[in-house]
Amino acid sequence: MGLAFIGILVVIGIVLAMMYNGLVQLRVRSDSAWSDIDVQLKRRHDLIPNLVETVKGYAAHEKGTFENIAKFRSMAMQATGPADKAAAENQLTGALKSLFAVAENYPQLQASQEFTQLQNSLGQTEDGIQNARRYYNAVVRDLNTKIQSFPTNLIAGMFGFQQKQFFETAATDREPVAVKF
Repeated sequence: MGLAFIGILVVIGIVLAMMYNGLVQLRVRSDSAWSDIDVQLKRRHDLIPNLVETVKGYAAHEKGTFENIAKFRSMAMQATGPADKAAAENQLTGALKSLFAVAENYPQLQASQEFTQLQNSLGQTEDGIQNARRYYNAVVRDLNTKIQSFPTNLIAGMFGFQQKQFFETAATDREPVAVKF
């Protein structure tokens, strides 16, 4: 009887440890995935000033567009957390769409090799952001599901595991910035 009781306690301990370790792994993966998003967003933020300067050379009178991009870029760089970052990035994406709309009016700009290279780099970065966002949201979904599911929710509550927010785009902006003319 005593040996069976000890055996049951050992099995319960192993199961609890496996549930805890599963939660830790998902939390670490979500933190890592968020770092990947940050890297892609920083790359995007670094490309924007060069793009704006290139367009300015051809369309200097579009001052309002350039000011909006600078303002939204600054807001995006200062935002923290998935919800704030998503809102700021969505505003920046809208401003970039305005910039590309301006660029469409300047055929010499579209023929510029520097502008074309920046377009391609920004397109690749937008793809990277989309992939990083998709991976992050998948990991967050798995973590949040475990945190809410029985019996893992008991372990999550005891050790202070918190649900994470998804990194979502605005409903009106489900596509990356169009960089092809």
